Amino acid sequence: MSGHARPPLDAVPDVVRAVDAALPADAVRPVGAVDVVCLGESMVTFLPSRPGRLADVPSFTRAIGGAESNVACALAAAGHRAKWVGRVGRDGFGDHLVDVIGGHGVDVTAVGRDPRRPTGIYFRTDEDRATDAHEVVYYRSGSAASAMSPATVPYESVAGARILHLTGITAALSGDCLALVRELTAPRPGRPLVSFDVNHRPALWHDGDAPGVLLGLARRADVVFVGADEAERLWGLGDPRAVFDALPEPGTVVVKLGGTGAVAVDRGTREHAEDGLFVPAPRVDVVSPIGAGDAFAAGFLSATLRGLGLGARLRHGHLAAAAALTVPGDLAAPPRRDRADRLAALGDAAWGTLHLGPGWTEADERDPGRTGDGPEGSGRTGDGPDGPGRAGDDQEVRTP
Repeated sequence: MSGHARPPLDAVPDVVRAVDAALPADAVRPVGAVDVVCLGESMVTFLPSRPGRLADVPSFTRAIGGAESNVACALAAAGHRAKWVGRVGRDGFGDHLVDVIGGHGVDVTAVGRDPRRPTGIYFRTDEDRATDAHEVVYYRSGSAASAMSPATVPYESVAGARILHLTGITAALSGDCLALVRELTAPRPGRPLVSFDVNHRPALWHDGDAPGVLLGLARRADVVFVGADEAERLWGLGDPRAVFDALPEPGTVVVKLGGTGAVAVDRGTREHAEDGLFVPAPRVDVVSPIGAGDAFAAGFLSATLRGLGLGARLRHGHLAAAAALTVPGDLAAPPRRDRADRLAALGDAAWGTLHLGPGWTEADERDPGRTGDGPEGSGRTGDGPDGPGRAGDDQEVRTP
């Protein structure tokens, strides 16, 4: 939809009506306008050369990491106009971040440069964040991004976008950052549709305020993403229905169930306004779990911008996550839009047997059944061994 007239508002879900509510129904977005602004800290990350404890790893490879910039890069790769708003030091690491993120096609013109504070960096292991073996060491205290505030990040830098994407990570960086997130999520005329990924990182919260702060911010958003494990850890809510009840204000709430799938409510439709719609994740041969949550949010928001129904939005989220799961780094090129659309449109039975392995986004487009060139059996739907991401084959997928 980027750069083109929007469809009639009665032809798209209510969440998309909210995206476009600030513009006349027959408007054409001006050249240079952005679809999504993603605001938050991006850091230089050092990836281990081999598995093991940080104390035992002999060398590291430089990359970039940041939930919000990951989403911006994935959306740009999917053909949307994405903008990253952040703050980096006036140093070589800051130069590297701006160059790399801009090289992914993301607008970086609103990134601030701080002459007194450094760009944040961190080191991590390869293990899944959900396991005790995972280690991450942040060097972000006093970083340039931690000085983001309503004074250093003007509202004009995010105004005009159709969607503003934020995460709970930014709220944890400093009191000034929390004040900024609260200002951006406050109701105001013409506010972009606010997408909020709870993204609870326990290491960043030290005062016990996380449950109340993150719940309050989520309730001010329009679209909320939260993992079932996060909801249990933060709020003691072990059931998606309880999460929906605790977040009555957002129009769309997505509860991610790990490798099993995701369940969401869309309060703009009667069909899925209470118990929600469950869509299982495809089986995936996981290479690395890092970045999958950001990719899911990007896939879901991409489908939202295109006016797709709730079931299709969830499936596009799963497909984007599968692209990230089957590569070693945080960022992965999403599947081509026509391929993703074709897979998302599969019947329930075919979707239930979908099996995605490394290289699946580069698979031969002429073979509708082929999904990758991974290990034996992982290249085609419905055959091969169970991958680590197998889940939900027998679940019924209800589509809007």
